[in-house]
Amino acid sequence: MNLDEFYQKYPKEKVDDALAFLNYKTAPKDLPKSESDTKPTLYIFRHGQTEDNAEQLFSGWRDSPLTERGREQSRILAEKLKDKKIDMLISSPQIRAVETMKVAMSKNKSKDLEIHMDERIKERSYGDLQGKSKLEMVLEDPKLAQKIRRSYDEVPPNGESIAMVCDRVFQFCDETIPLMKQNKTNVAISCHGNSIRGFRKYFEGLNPEETASIETPLGQDYIAYLIN
Repeated sequence: MNLDEFYQKYPKEKVDDALAFLNYKTAPKDLPKSESDTKPTLYIFRHGQTEDNAEQLFSGWRDSPLTERGREQSRILAEKLKDKKIDMLISSPQIRAVETMKVAMSKNKSKDLEIHMDERIKERSYGDLQGKSKLEMVLEDPKLAQKIRRSYDEVPPNGESIAMVCDRVFQFCDETIPLMKQNKTNVAISCHGNSIRGFRKYFEGLNPEETASIETPLGQDYIAYLIN
């Protein structure tokens, strides 16, 4: 991304503030973790940085591969997951999630397991905005950018709202959780920032505003939920 063009067009402080906003500076350092050696556990993580993330583009359903930074974030995640008992791997079919799963499991005994793909946990579709600059939108119309990115029911042209993503994640959970209980299976899931909103709403009972505003950093860490 050529920031010089933005610095020439907008005040430097405004550009820097927009970049801080888009780079998840407000994301919590500690993600929720409930783990047990006796109960099934669901491990969930977000993919590492992608080329679209680095370029500050609306990615959505585009297939954007990991950058070297994204691979390094996934290697940090691998260290944290290496000793976890994991029986099944499920990923969004998008390449960034699959790549992250492979690296994240590279030091775990589950590394040779088949990675099952599920469309219901893929990223939110941003429709006509996919491939366009998030930074430019934040600089030109911050209220619109905030409305599109962090409103629970806002639907971008030909895209999805966060509510629609949560609906499909809930369908996934309603199907997967009983199987985990029945088979006493620990599952690892590699997915995206918006599908993680759905998981957190499902397990933590977040309201729509909390669901839309919560942030998850790229790669590096995981969420864990006990399945009681």
